[in-house]
Amino acid sequence: QVQLVESGGGLVQPGGSLRLSCLASGIIFRLFGMGWYRQAPGKQRELVARITSGGITNYADSVKGRFTISRTNAENALYLQMNSLKPEDTAVYYCNVGDFAGNSYWGHGTQVTVSS
Repeated sequence: QVQLVESGGGLVQPGGSLRLSCLASGIIFRLFGMGWYRQAPGKQRELVARITSGGITNYADSVKGRFTISRTNAENALYLQMNSLKPEDTAVYYCNVGDFAGNSYWGHGTQVTVSS
């Protein structure tokens, strides 16, 4: 049973930083690409960043240069370092993994609020 547990969200002022974590279980973590998505109130869920099993990354244009996705395979952990946060980054952030059978798994999400 695949489980993804996010943490690290919170309230931060504009310009601040947060580091999100996602701990995975039930999968051979190192084999799979992982992603961070977010969903703001009244909006569709959108891709924030992805990292392949080999460490290749890609980012949404809105976060390029501010966010960094990384992974530590030995700890089954995925991270998202978020710097220079803006109010429009406010959303629930979700960790995602897709297996070789085409199944997609999500965590419960962690709330990020950027406000003064």
